[in-house]
Amino acid sequence: MSTKKLATVTCHVISSYGNTASNVIHAYRSGGERVVKLLDRRWNGALRQSRSQLAAGVAKNATTFQQAMHKYSLKGLTLSSGGAQGLVNQVVKLADAGVTTLSAGANRLEDKTGVHVLSTLAQAVLPGARLLDTLAGRIEQTSANLATRIAGDNVVISVAKRAASATRKPRTAARTATRKPRPAAAAAAAATAA
Repeated sequence: MSTKKLATVTCHVISSYGNTASNVIHAYRSGGERVVKLLDRRWNGALRQSRSQLAAGVAKNATTFQQAMHKYSLKGLTLSSGGAQGLVNQVVKLADAGVTTLSAGANRLEDKTGVHVLSTLAQAVLPGARLLDTLAGRIEQTSANLATRIAGDNVVISVAKRAASATRKPRTAARTATRKPRPAAAAAAAATAA
């Protein structure tokens, strides 16, 4: 069936856009790291020039402040880019699953009904989808080149370690039964029972 081919091309387009988004995230992170390094150099140069005019405690506090800002800036870049990358990965995964499920459903529907309208529509749309796939591939390559140019040399790439998200345990029947009702809920239950 032609819907399989269309689904394959569609999944490839989704993957290309996911890779493009990943390249943009990489460019954001690399550019941010370069800005932080530039600010560090400027700060250190200014501090070196004015160190003789500053008291020892003030110079030490300024250095401590700068180191803290450096650390938090890099941590913010790492967390925001890591979170964005995780989101992109999840969206691509879900979109691929949706296309695959839709394709399988369309094939089953056509097999059961014997009507092949969806296959005909897929054949009509396939040349446009292939053109879009080619365009998405070019955009992906261009974004990869741009991300590489922005990254430059000596960019540290590390993945942020995120804390595990808190998950709630489902309530059990025993736990729900022993729970005390709220005063307003108890009053409302008593009013409806009367």
